[in-house]
Amino acid sequence: MKDNPSQSSAPQENKMGIMPIAPLLASMAVPMMISMLVQALYNVVDSIFVARISQDALNAVSLAFPLQNLIIAVGAGTGVGMNALLSRSLGEKKQEQADRTASTGIFLFLCSFLVFAAVGLLFSRTFFLAQTDITAIVDYGEAYARICLGFSFGIFFQFCFERILQATGRTFCTMVTQLAGAIINIIMDPILIFGLFGFPRLEVAGAAVATVMGQIIAAFLAMIMNVKFNKDVHIRLRDIRPNPAVAREIYRIGLPSIIMQSISSVMTFGINKIIIGFTDTATAVFGAYFKLQSFVFMPVFGLNNGMVPIISYNYGAAHPDRVKSTFKLTAFVATVIMCCGFAAFNLFPETLLGFFSPSAEMVSIGKVALRVISIHFLLAGFDIIAGSVCQAIGNPVHSLIVSVCRQLVALLPIAWILSKTGRLDLVWFAFPIAELVSLTLCTIFIRRTFRAADARFAQMDLNPNT
Repeated sequence: MKDNPSQSSAPQENKMGIMPIAPLLASMAVPMMISMLVQALYNVVDSIFVARISQDALNAVSLAFPLQNLIIAVGAGTGVGMNALLSRSLGEKKQEQADRTASTGIFLFLCSFLVFAAVGLLFSRTFFLAQTDITAIVDYGEAYARICLGFSFGIFFQFCFERILQATGRTFCTMVTQLAGAIINIIMDPILIFGLFGFPRLEVAGAAVATVMGQIIAAFLAMIMNVKFNKDVHIRLRDIRPNPAVAREIYRIGLPSIIMQSISSVMTFGINKIIIGFTDTATAVFGAYFKLQSFVFMPVFGLNNGMVPIISYNYGAAHPDRVKSTFKLTAFVATVIMCCGFAAFNLFPETLLGFFSPSAEMVSIGKVALRVISIHFLLAGFDIIAGSVCQAIGNPVHSLIVSVCRQLVALLPIAWILSKTGRLDLVWFAFPIAELVSLTLCTIFIRRTFRAADARFAQMDLNPNT
């Protein structure tokens, strides 16, 4: 019995079940919010450096976005499923199930890498040729995609080991790994792109190498931190193999996230097709908006990621008051952050657009776009948190329905209809209108989810041995 780590550690209560909610959420979320802000900064800096090579280079990296977004979708979605199941198992004191979840998750991330590596090595050029016949863009894009996908084990295992740390409450460790990866990325970008300090000038390929370097180092640090500091989950090399039942549950929870993330690529493509009919500058404005909005949404996503394991753990441990208190506090903080973003976009649109060396036309269009689109910030904070609560306690389809309805059923058709007025400034109103649809659905689903949770807790009170 003494030699069995599962049994010796099982009776211990994780801090997520006993620590007061406000300081617990702060300890879980603040490190992740900081690291998310660094990620947002990297996204902007990376674009600035690549743009200095040539317009073709920037176009190549932009056209690679769907492939990169798909990697993130699969990695983040699988991580959501593993995180929620792992936290719930720990909350239910099922140590063996928690260990099995971690081992199966590692195997699934390995399989994901192998698939994307094969796609990158075999089909990168085909992917770019399907979008353009400009040789420079295709050549740049092929080099970039081959490196990013061929070495994607870095980002997949970064997702994997960071989510295991998050699920057990060690978000400070994930802040360290994400900061390390992002900082290395930012530093190496100009060095490898432009050939500084004796390094060869790799141009767009240099941006890809810098990216995978940061991901691989972050993954390695996250793995070491799990081995050294994470005593709640026991990872053994011999146990890393598929478990069909656990894999099904991971994807049952995580698949909606994968689909939702992928849908955003479809939405972006569709909006660009609509607004480019007015002027090419409109697409530049929309691209600038996406870069800028990440500084508002990324902290909320960090807050959200800090909340999920708390919700899952306390749901598994049958602490309904802690589940609801966590949701209310997180939704409030998310809304405050979004209101600050709304204020910034409305008070300082020219300053924000100035980071992108805009033309007079871009400033004119952008001021209207930023002010109108940002109206949906006021509702989006609640919607993001509510959707994740549904996922965390076993209703992932709700989040999927909301995302599909918002981006495909509401946003794109409304934008297309408004474009028929011949007024670009009206098209931007599709975003707040679609967010109203999202708010309506989220309110309905979060009420249903909590009613189902209350019924479960009541049943457990009647049958404490179940």
